[in-house]
Amino acid sequence: MAYIDGFLVPVPKAKIADYRKMARKAGKIWIEHGALLFTECLEDDVKQGKWTSFPQAVKRKPDEVVMFSWIAFKSRKDRDRVNAKVMTDPRLAKMMTTKAPFDGKRMIFGGFKPIVELSR
Repeated sequence: MAYIDGFLVPVPKAKIADYRKMARKAGKIWIEHGALLFTECLEDDVKQGKWTSFPQAVKRKPDEVVMFSWIAFKSRKDRDRVNAKVMTDPRLAKMMTTKAPFDGKRMIFGGFKPIVELSR
């Protein structure tokens, strides 16, 4: 089974195109350095919960959407190796010098070890 880095991030609706452009560039860098899969998903059927929900987790504002994203790696060890390369890649550093199209303070992220994996 792969190892997964998962992310939730609120993005202003007016900046979805900018976010997509940034994500495509970043995804190519992750894939070049060895990630197996880089996926960015725009909320489609995401409801505000009574106690908890994706919108509540990122403190989504009325003019924002939630992005749900993940990067798959061969293993945690491989994830650590790939991320070390990505974080020192000058192309990513260049992207980080411009204003991000999202509020990074409200990004939620972490590494996950799959315990069930089914496919067709």
